[in-house]
Amino acid sequence: MSALNQPQSESIPISHESNHQMPLTDKFGRPITDLRISVTDRCNFRCVYCRSADPENHMAGHELLRWDELERLARILIAQGIRKVRVTGGEPLVREGVEDFIAALKKMGVADLSITTNGHLLPDRLEKLLAAGLNRINISLDSLDQTKFEEITRTKSFSKVMAGIDAAQSSRLKPVKVNAVLVRGINDNEVESFAEFARDRDLIMRFIEYMPLDADRHWTRDLVVTAAEIKRRIEARWPLFPIAHERSETARKYRFADGRGEIGLVAPVSQPFCGHCSRIRITADGKLRTCLFSKEDHDLKSMLRNGHTDEQIAEDIRDAVYEKEKGHRINEPDFHPPSRTMVFIGG
Repeated sequence: MSALNQPQSESIPISHESNHQMPLTDKFGRPITDLRISVTDRCNFRCVYCRSADPENHMAGHELLRWDELERLARILIAQGIRKVRVTGGEPLVREGVEDFIAALKKMGVADLSITTNGHLLPDRLEKLLAAGLNRINISLDSLDQTKFEEITRTKSFSKVMAGIDAAQSSRLKPVKVNAVLVRGINDNEVESFAEFARDRDLIMRFIEYMPLDADRHWTRDLVVTAAEIKRRIEARWPLFPIAHERSETARKYRFADGRGEIGLVAPVSQPFCGHCSRIRITADGKLRTCLFSKEDHDLKSMLRNGHTDEQIAEDIRDAVYEKEKGHRINEPDFHPPSRTMVFIGG
């Protein structure tokens, strides 16, 4: 039996004393409305910009939050103004029960409910996700060339991922967001192909700058393909018009002047958007992270499992969020990457 599917231990009674609280705000006046919540550190891919090729230990099942604990944290945070929730991993679809968790979030009143997935399991799970109330989906696709895709992901899953994209694009989730992390020397020659893919499929192609979150610590600034370069290369073939966006959105969005499809540019390295950040993260083992590059985690799991009330947990969250970092400091000379890599943080 998988550790993720072992019987749950006895739950701590849940109190419901925090129904209406002040919205979360940090000391810089930024309202915190977006939650990324990771449900597992496991993944069935081993992408070169994220995970090591070597075998590594996963957290034991008892170290991860149970579904009831994840629901409790979500309920506490929604009461404090969270309105957008993205379910992440690892790969969230490898944990059995994720559809029920999404349905529970929907019943809590989450207005914008999304998931990030590598797409491998999506063809078989899409109908359940739709029935659960999913609003949006992000699917990772780092190459349109099957051989290169297999080199990047260290899998043979290209056809499954493409089938997942097609299935989602044929559903009410259209337009699907497809995410590509560009790494110079690996897939940076596919910018124009990805743009054409967006036009042909009438979807949203998002280019994400390579960040220092890889397990092998191979990241250097020279490997980053900047958003400005990507935009310049696409506009050399197809004129782009900007699309209005919320200040807290991570992507700068553009539509093609002469056809279908949309482009999103996520530039945390070359054009940091920290000044309007509205996001916090919960890791699969119950740690609150106020920034993707936080140096410290705030342990909520121990509070969940040691009898703390909802209000005590909410107060701890408010205190941590108030001290949210001003920015990620990637471009500062004293920057050091976090000890946790992306798969253990949650995308």
